[in-house]
Amino acid sequence: MQQEAERVRSFTRRALFVGGAQVVLFGALVGRLYHLQVQRSAEYSLLAEDNRIDQRLLIPPRGRILDRNGVALASNVPTYRVRVVREQAGDLRETLQRLAQLISLTPEQIEAVLAEARTRRAFMPMTVREDLSWDEVSRIAVHSPELPGVVLDSGLLRQYPYGEVLSHVLGYVGAVSQAEQQRDPDPLLQLPDFRIGKSGIERSYDKVLRGRAGLSRVEVNAIGREIRELDRTEGEPGEDVQLSLDLELQRFCFARLTSELAASAVVIDVRTGGILALASVPSYDPASFTGGLSRRLWTELRDNPRHPLVNKCIRGQYPPGSTFKMMTALAGLESGAITETTRIFCPGSVSLGTARFYCWKEHGHGSINLVNALEQSCDCYFYEVARRVGVDAIADMANRFGLGHRLDLDLPGEQPGLIPTRAWKKATFRQSWQKGETLVCGIGQGYVAATPLQLAVMTARLANGGLAVKPRVVLPKDAPPLSSVGVSRASLELVLRGMREVVHGARGTARQAALNLPGIEMGGKTGTAQVRRISKADRASGRHKREDIPWEERDHALFVCFAPYASPRFAVSVIVEHGLHGASAAAPIARDIMKKTLELFKDTIEPQTATVTERGNAS
Repeated sequence: MQQEAERVRSFTRRALFVGGAQVVLFGALVGRLYHLQVQRSAEYSLLAEDNRIDQRLLIPPRGRILDRNGVALASNVPTYRVRVVREQAGDLRETLQRLAQLISLTPEQIEAVLAEARTRRAFMPMTVREDLSWDEVSRIAVHSPELPGVVLDSGLLRQYPYGEVLSHVLGYVGAVSQAEQQRDPDPLLQLPDFRIGKSGIERSYDKVLRGRAGLSRVEVNAIGREIRELDRTEGEPGEDVQLSLDLELQRFCFARLTSELAASAVVIDVRTGGILALASVPSYDPASFTGGLSRRLWTELRDNPRHPLVNKCIRGQYPPGSTFKMMTALAGLESGAITETTRIFCPGSVSLGTARFYCWKEHGHGSINLVNALEQSCDCYFYEVARRVGVDAIADMANRFGLGHRLDLDLPGEQPGLIPTRAWKKATFRQSWQKGETLVCGIGQGYVAATPLQLAVMTARLANGGLAVKPRVVLPKDAPPLSSVGVSRASLELVLRGMREVVHGARGTARQAALNLPGIEMGGKTGTAQVRRISKADRASGRHKREDIPWEERDHALFVCFAPYASPRFAVSVIVEHGLHGASAAAPIARDIMKKTLELFKDTIEPQTATVTERGNAS
């Protein structure tokens, strides 16, 4: 009995212990459930809601690009696109190849979709092509039972209605690269169908044009598949960007240049710096880049010796040749090395040590002053002026007029050109400057290089009285007042008078480029820039001037001008690559462009209070 009583007591203690433990565990479980379901119910409800509802960005319409008159140069048009869902397509490659039998689809595009499929979830649609024609849409719709996973969709496609005429200015849009995603935190860049500006205005003003994203709230299942859309907030469209360019003038410039293998032209308002035309040939169709460029077309554009992808107006760097002589002239006038009456004798060549430097006119120009030297483009005159003032003084003057440095244009890719100095050569080549190098720099050869844009700005600053106008494709709303380049009015008037004689003088090198417009005259300067050294044999035979030599060995042809002479308003620069002669190749193009500019803007030109000839004589 005693043993039985002991077993009962032992069992009771164990039962109480187990029961107490169960009470404690149950109490802890109740407390935990209370904590989760009561105290933190709102937090977990929110998490559950977030897992059920997905917020997705909507691509906003991209802003338009307009010309100065409000004509749309780049806009968005509705387009049909074909997409494929990998999990529904079965054999994706086979489906794409079947699709390629119905629409234009290159092997490169097929491989691009297959590569994208390896990085995307199986149920996410992938764009195969965006710019479908109605016939292609119809063919896909008819054969849809044979194309599992292939769906038709609509969207907006960037349109460039004027194609290659404006491609170097507008640029193009393209898919976002990984590097661009890392540089820009905007979540829009993470969207696979989003397009970003890659060049031109599209790139410079990309953040203005792209707008703000919209938002779509959709219900999804556990693996992220969309079930239904709950609500949608449309995005804010990008802002329109209005250019200073005139479409009609731009089209005229481009058409006028297309007779040449490679050329460029810039038209600028000398008072505001607004660029009215910026044409470069050959060119390309920006629409080719929007939907993805084929390898074949990219190779053709990249390897073309005429460089159609390069905006020659801002990236081409050429010896300015005789168009640079105004800088040498101003350096001489401002330093006192020459005056209006200074006469220098040109025998056809000058000697410096054992070297001989030739004038373009074999037997020379005789004794001439500055205006005559500009009119006839005498090389010997400017050799002597350069010798007197030195390369550093010439460089300082050129820098004031916009040469040798970037002008902060609102287009990407602008090149600085080169205006050499003694210090530059020492730092670059660790060699001392030679006197002969000063002479060739004085006529715009040697190390000197400039872009067509810089030559247009130089001409504008000459014509507007020495104001440091800055070029812009999009004019700022509040432009600061222009500063002076620091050159006397008397020196400028003398140089401008020489430029007038180039076109209207009895011996002017561009007499055939006169405008022949009543009451309006033009100032200008021809230039012929060597691209290789001319040997004594070449000079004796005249071979370097002939058109039967290889195109790439011919001299560049240049011309800069401004008008009206009595009250300058516009400046033009034209460069014809390997065009041989500025007077015969570049000057007629510049004349026609200037006439068209004056015609289009005739209502903005101030009435003349004196004849042009009177102003020229008074100068």
